[in-house]
Amino acid sequence: MLVLRVLNVVAPAYFLCISLVTFVLQLFLFIPSMFKDPSTTPLFSPALLHGALFLFLSANALGNYILVIQNSPEDLGKCLNSGGGAEVVADRPDGSRSPCSALPSTHFCRLCARVTQRHDHHCFFTGNCIGSRNMRNFIMFCLYTSLACLDSLVAGVAYISAVLSMSFANPLAFLTLLPHSISQFFSGALLSSEMFVILMLYLWLGIGLACAGFCSHQILLILRGQTRYQVRKGMVVRARPWRKNLQDVFGKRWLIGLLIPVLNVGSDNNRHKEK
Repeated sequence: MLVLRVLNVVAPAYFLCISLVTFVLQLFLFIPSMFKDPSTTPLFSPALLHGALFLFLSANALGNYILVIQNSPEDLGKCLNSGGGAEVVADRPDGSRSPCSALPSTHFCRLCARVTQRHDHHCFFTGNCIGSRNMRNFIMFCLYTSLACLDSLVAGVAYISAVLSMSFANPLAFLTLLPHSISQFFSGALLSSEMFVILMLYLWLGIGLACAGFCSHQILLILRGQTRYQVRKGMVVRARPWRKNLQDVFGKRWLIGLLIPVLNVGSDNNRHKEK
């Protein structure tokens, strides 16, 4: 349990450090290297378009990251007298459920020390539980983090290709880049800054693919009307149309949340809360 609590503190700090390094490399190294002559650069040059795209992706990733933390699941422990670390069972003797467990998958998280509804999982990179209130922001955070990492990967490959005069036309060139660069670095033929960028390329690739896979799997669960907690516990959920399941998470005005980081808009969960 101590290891999990330490991870719950270290993981968010690690994510913020990676984000800061990515931001600095993009704005002060990759994008300036794309300008051959700033005085003759057209308004809609590839460099400016790439910079605008990166800022858009980064703003959405960071904005949704903050909303995931701020819009944390409600603590229902005040109305449920549950034991520490025990699963909440809020069924009355007559078989009806109490108001605190109106939604399925009510669960007590020992790391957050709170009881949440429609509990999905505990995210160490946000240090928060993911539930009905912040599920959409969490999915958008994963999506834009993946896109920002892949965008940085493309920009980094272009920078390394120009600096080292390398060609990545052959896909095997990227796979052999790391061992070849390590040998050159220890032989003194490669600068520390260039070696650092090469290491970041593989880190961006790993984070981008991991977030993309996680986001895709989460979407599939939403289409089925399930959460990770329900799958892990083997719970059976009532069959519902997939459009209804998507609407419960993303709301009717889903396009707004896709373009800018905002709280859940138009979802049934928010309407229940307002009532």
